[in-house]
Amino acid sequence: MVGGFIALDTIDLLWSLGIIAMAIALSNWQKLGLEGQFILAAGRSLLQLLVVGSVLLVIFELNNPFAVLGILGIMLTIAARAANNRITHQKKGFFSIVLGSLLVSSLLTLSYALIIIIRPDVWYSPQYLIPLTGMILGNAMNSASLSGERLGSAIAQNPLEIETHLCLGATPKQAIASYRKEAIRIGLIPTLNQMMVVGIVSLPGMFTGQVLAGIDPLNAASYQILILFMIIFTNLLTAILVTEGVYRKSFNAQAQLII
Repeated sequence: MVGGFIALDTIDLLWSLGIIAMAIALSNWQKLGLEGQFILAAGRSLLQLLVVGSVLLVIFELNNPFAVLGILGIMLTIAARAANNRITHQKKGFFSIVLGSLLVSSLLTLSYALIIIIRPDVWYSPQYLIPLTGMILGNAMNSASLSGERLGSAIAQNPLEIETHLCLGATPKQAIASYRKEAIRIGLIPTLNQMMVVGIVSLPGMFTGQVLAGIDPLNAASYQILILFMIIFTNLLTAILVTEGVYRKSFNAQAQLII
């Protein structure tokens, strides 16, 4: 035990594999056919988290702004690529829209939180900047993919209705306004659901991790509140920017719908 925190060593990590082994055994007993997926998922998560932990250990020791920004750039690119790949109805160059949306929303939220609320000794403090970025990017990625996919699908499935609005004198933005509003709402549903039951039905990872590390529960709750507020704002701004990009890519300069 270090400072009230029970550290897990290699032996403890090996024992934790017994949990996934029991899951594999249960799957085999019930003939679910999930054994291979459990093994693959466990192997990937184990490898990825150990690699990330090792890399972040080096970054924390370096405490260099360029190293921190390099890691954040990789995280941003991977998140944008993952969100872009989940959007089936998209036009050429849409990846840059998703990337830009995630960058703008995350940068604005992080700047506010770090400069006004947390105020670390240096702005690039990896202890704060990397975990905060990871949490808001992971959620913003889902918001981008949900809202972008919903609006893209709605436009692709309702061309006649949209063109009717255009023929009656509506602008492209007016013609797809209802679809866009619904897409933004869809992108925010998971986060809103989480906020409605947080602390009652579920304990978020940020709160749980700090409590396990020996942090005062009220202080951990304060950080979790900050994280949730950061996530909802970032998700909203991301959904707005992504749907704006989908809308602009769906019409040409003559305000004609591109199928």
